[in-house]
Amino acid sequence: MDIKKVINGLHPLERSVLPVLTTCKTIDDIARAASLKEIEVMRALQWLQNKRIIEIDEQIEEKVDLDNNGKKSLQEGLPERKLLIILKEKPLALSAIIAHADLTKDELNIGIGVLKRKAAIFIAKEKELVLKLTDQGKKLLNKEMLEEQFLKKEFPININTLEDEEKYAFNELKKRKKIIKSLIVKVKTIKLTDFGTKILEHDIKAGNIIDALTPEVIKKGSWKNNDFRRYDVSINVPKIYPGKRHFVNQVIEYTRRIWLDLGFKEMQGPMTQLCFWNFDALFTAQDHPVRDLQDTFYIKDPKFGKISNKELMERIKKTHENGWTTNSRGWQYHWDEKEAARTVMRTHTTVLSARTLATLKESELPAKFFAVGKCFRNETMDFSHLFEFNQTEGIVVDPNANFRHLLGYLRTFANKMGYEKVRFRPAYFPYTEPSVEGDVYDPVHKKWIELIAAGMFRPEVVKPLLGKDIPVLAWGPGLDRMIVGAYGINDIRDLYKNDLKQLKEIKMWLK
Repeated sequence: MDIKKVINGLHPLERSVLPVLTTCKTIDDIARAASLKEIEVMRALQWLQNKRIIEIDEQIEEKVDLDNNGKKSLQEGLPERKLLIILKEKPLALSAIIAHADLTKDELNIGIGVLKRKAAIFIAKEKELVLKLTDQGKKLLNKEMLEEQFLKKEFPININTLEDEEKYAFNELKKRKKIIKSLIVKVKTIKLTDFGTKILEHDIKAGNIIDALTPEVIKKGSWKNNDFRRYDVSINVPKIYPGKRHFVNQVIEYTRRIWLDLGFKEMQGPMTQLCFWNFDALFTAQDHPVRDLQDTFYIKDPKFGKISNKELMERIKKTHENGWTTNSRGWQYHWDEKEAARTVMRTHTTVLSARTLATLKESELPAKFFAVGKCFRNETMDFSHLFEFNQTEGIVVDPNANFRHLLGYLRTFANKMGYEKVRFRPAYFPYTEPSVEGDVYDPVHKKWIELIAAGMFRPEVVKPLLGKDIPVLAWGPGLDRMIVGAYGINDIRDLYKNDLKQLKEIKMWLK
């Protein structure tokens, strides 16, 4: 490393700190010797360390300091000392001490306990309890106790430097409330490197070096006969953490932009829905296990809602019972309107697709819609499951749509989310036929991740809602697994733990 270039690049704070490092090793000593503020010294030391001029050794030390009651006892005396003075003249009944002594109830109890352990008092049972000084107690009147000696020391004190008697006093005082407190302190020791020693062999005074280019310097032209301080663009600089949206919200907004750019319209709706829309409209049987309490969150109040579209309800009822006009046999049971009217936290955003199909007019076809939102399942939380999660929903309603178009939309979405490799395989879902699941390849972890669930809505879903049976492509990938994979997070619960360090350091979502 070129010494002249390094010297030329020294900041004024570094030039002030360097000369005192031969005799000062701590930040406090350096600040006093260089007549600088502590923050200025720390800044200069960081720069010098980056330039390998110094080494900073950081050690953790446990120290002890006085707490509030300790400071009070140092001024007014410990409770046991106060009690000794009260009993100096003659034995006193406990009631008299309580009535006239300047001691709180806690202080009196502490004083009695300590002096008993030191064999300094004797408690006699006469008409009432009477406290008397023993010979040992009379000696203590003219002798400083170890605890009192300890309180007079210069704090804070390194615990490892305590002598045996001091350790005894420390342990005794530690049992009391707010007398002393332990501190964990980082102690930094600064040492010049060999390169730093060579730097000090040269003249490091500022001389004719210009540290900053100001209007005054330009106006006077003083820059012509002086050197500018050299800037080292390779040196480490403090990290800056700008304000930004939560990374999960970044992904949600990015997902929304993908579908909008592809010409989709956004669907929105409440997180609480009727079972009618969440299950029945999607041809999910009323005795299907997914509707059990162990899978679904039902609302206690209001427990039931109102199905306003009776004509639609009748069509869905007949579809469930006998297939209606869909060339299906339905589920062959009696459909219960009350069960359909129960309120529930939506278990998927597909409920929005059902509601959209129910209001879609033939003049609006073909149409494309999407949604991004939270869903809720009664899951036990662990490293791979949450009871709430983010899902993106999409439908394409088009008489000319086919299964190849569905795969094309899914592949495009995965590619835009940063996954180049996508594979598909047959699957089963209650309200789509044919159905497909999709995996994306994570090049960082070198593994396939299951992310996509999709298919074409069955006639039992489309015809009651839309009024006629035409192709409807539908999908609902979960976003949280994509986020976990992209950020290398091993526990899905870490998405919402609100760790400030994680939120500061995690990368922006740029795909």
